[in-house]
This record gives sequence, C-alpha cells and structure tokens, in this order.
Amino acid sequence: MAQQVGYLDRIELPATLPGGLSGLEITETGNRLFAIGDRGQIVTARVERDAEGMLGLSDLRVWPLRNPDGKEVHGLSADAEGLALAEDGTLFVSFEGRGRVWRYAEPGGPATYLPRHPDFDRLQTNSGLEALAVDARGRLYTLPERSGALTRPFPVYRLAGGTWDQPFSVPRRGGFLPVGADIGPDGRFYLLERAFNGFSFRSRVRRFDLGETHLSGEVTLLETPLFARGNLEGLSVWRDGSGVLRLTMVADDNDNALQRRELVEYRVTE
Repeated sequence: MAQQVGYLDRIELPATLPGGLSGLEITETGNRLFAIGDRGQIVTARVERDAEGMLGLSDLRVWPLRNPDGKEVHGLSADAEGLALAEDGTLFVSFEGRGRVWRYAEPGGPATYLPRHPDFDRLQTNSGLEALAVDARGRLYTLPERSGALTRPFPVYRLAGGTWDQPFSVPRRGGFLPVGADIGPDGRFYLLERAFNGFSFRSRVRRFDLGETHLSGEVTLLETPLFARGNLEGLSVWRDGSGVLRLTMVADDNDNALQRRELVEYRVTE
C-alpha cells in the first residue's frame, strides 16, 4: 500500500531551552514532550495544540542528567544523543562519548547502569550511540552514527533480558547517517538520518518491518531537500486521536545562533 507523508506544522523552540537537543519523545497523547541535550540535560514540556496544529510549549523544565552516583555529568560524559521512553514511563538515554545506555526512573534522578556490548569500546570518536529506541516488550535498540566503512551497513544492537546481541544491520543508502530512531505504535522500526554537504542539511526517514533476526519491508517515508529543515536529530513516532501516525522531529542547533531551533511534524497516511 502506498505511503503518503505530509507536512503538518513547525514551531520555533523558545530561547529559554538549552541548545543542542538531539533526542525526542512525544507521549501518545501528543501533549507531553521529553528531549535531551548533548550538554547533559533533559527537558520536559507540555505541547500546546489546537485543531490547526502546535501552538507552542509550556510548563518547561530542564533537569541535569546524573550518573548512577547522583552527580551531574559533564564534558565528554555528558554527550547524550538517543532517548527512548518505555510504556511504564522509564527513560533510557544513549551517549556518544563513552558508548553506553543508562536508565532513568524519572527526569533529574540518578541513572542506573545497564550492561555494555564489547563493540561499544570500538566505536568511532564522536560517532557513538546516536539513536535509541524501545519496543513494547521493553527491548532496547541502538546504533552508531557511523559503521566504519562506506560500504558497511550500520549495526543494530539489542538489549533483551540483560544481554546485548547484534541481530541485524541497517543498509546504507547514499550519504545519510543515522541520528535518531523509534519503534512506532505499529511495531515498526523508524530511522531518522542526516546528510550534510558543508552548508546545509538533508533529512530522511526510513521505515522497516521489525523481526527477531532481520529488518524487512524498507520504505523511505521522507527525504527533505537542502535548506528545508534544520539539523533534525530526534524522532518520535506516535498516533493521534484520529488514528493517524505522526513523525515529530527536533533540530539540534549545535548551540549555534545561525542554525534552526525547531520542532517539526509530519503525518503518515496509507
């Protein structure tokens, strides 16, 4: 069945929010937002909406990311990139510096250590665990921004029952690199990717059927032209009250006033 993706809305993020937002989750109601910044912060907010779309954000709160000892993270240890929200409200954060995933019972609370895959120590510098997702069974999926070779697919690591494995990979297509992921309410794997030509960004969203040992049914849902969007890095897939799937994405402005600070939304129909 043919897929159609339509642009819905865009809002500028308020200047009171920290820059460098790179992970995003929107609750199934569409009204609650969680985001992380690559300076070691987690943001919560309410998304105000009307029948026409997003109006803005309210009830903004910024919390420090803390290590398992309860201390705020700084420097390379603070480079949080991926965010996943489990059905029970647990938050998971992946880090690009020393590749790892931590669990948080609540924003601002101490982290809980999770096991690490041996490959995490061999990831390229500044190209670590960029994307993170959690399925309905509580299994985590993460992948690095780079695979180590232009012809090598991107490995996907899965944490299930306290053990990591690497059940499958995502094929490379062109010059795009993974920056965000989510498991949609339809149980499919959605991947946000970015390409940069030195002047502007392009973004792409691919969707896959998620199996135990492989991905299948690859579909490119969205590919933006140069200069259309900012540096989109965080992706949340959810279903609105009409049953329509929405793709909500946040732009990482890299703490650069010349780059966009935006939240954008698309709808997927069949």
